[in-house]
Amino acid sequence: MLKLEKRPSDSRLMAYLSPLIAILLTLLCGGILFVFLGHDPFAALHTFFIAPLTSVYGWTELGIKVAPLLLCAMGLTLCFRAKIWNIGAEGQFIMGALGGSIAALQFLDADSRWALVPILLAGTLSGLGWAALAAWLKTRFNANEILTTIMLNYVALNALLYGVHGPLKDPEGFNFPESALFADATLLPVFSDDYRLNISILFALLAMVAIWTLMARSWVGYQIRVLGEDAKAARYAGFKDKQLTWFALLACGALAGLAGVSEVTGPLGQLVPQVSPGYGYAAIIVVFLGRMQPLGILFASMLLALTYMGGEMVQMEMTLPKSLTGLFQGMLLFFLLATDFLIAYRLVWRRQPASHSTTASQA
Repeated sequence: MLKLEKRPSDSRLMAYLSPLIAILLTLLCGGILFVFLGHDPFAALHTFFIAPLTSVYGWTELGIKVAPLLLCAMGLTLCFRAKIWNIGAEGQFIMGALGGSIAALQFLDADSRWALVPILLAGTLSGLGWAALAAWLKTRFNANEILTTIMLNYVALNALLYGVHGPLKDPEGFNFPESALFADATLLPVFSDDYRLNISILFALLAMVAIWTLMARSWVGYQIRVLGEDAKAARYAGFKDKQLTWFALLACGALAGLAGVSEVTGPLGQLVPQVSPGYGYAAIIVVFLGRMQPLGILFASMLLALTYMGGEMVQMEMTLPKSLTGLFQGMLLFFLLATDFLIAYRLVWRRQPASHSTTASQA
């Protein structure tokens, strides 16, 4: 019979196999889902995962979606390494977009690229300030950061809705809830006039290198790792856990804020209610799927970015709901959590001992 037993030590092999198994199970269940929806599973999966990347334009669009995911995920990596469960990257992303948009609307007549500097700074500081609220609540009142950051997400969303329906709404926008279009000088430079990919992808790659260097080569990174592995040992060693908490949350907020302002000054060009399709939440999946390793997070960001493009593709080509994106992301997270259980536990086959009566009759 099959029995579950704890491993003597965590399996490093399963730690790396678990994401691959989760991806395969997601594809399998996704195919079954398409069958129930009345579509050929192979054609549907091809449309979802392969068709978006059959052109140069598709790859550039992938880069646009990878940038905010990667920025948010690298910030969350800092927090999760320290066992600070920040679920608020979505709210920090929104506040970055909101703060950056307020600044951009002050430069509608600008014709100098230097106007972009205060706009990016405003967005980054807005995300940082929103994370500071969670850091203050945790260090001052020992409030659970999971609850506070989730609630702050909804506060940020309502602040966004108030802005686009109120003081930030374009007076010449036919009453649509959106801001005025930003000046061309305040938009992020693109690599080619034929595509929308802009320098936000460079921000994300630089953030990846910076966070990896910080965690692997710096004294602060070492303290963060120790704090996450054993908080009591960190305090005994004299590490200032409250300062490290502030640092991790502020860094995460700043990166998420930068992602938000890069979105409104990049592909959107204005502030709209749908500024984020859920990048802050998807970044949580990215961090764990990528095993908190830079290259792993990069590839996980590409996979999650592809789910956004796939959702749009099946909506256009197969008239299926775009919400399939969230369904695939949810399945991926579910299977990842399920297979991660096998890192510390394993299934073993053991023969059931013969019953006493059977033994006696044989005797």
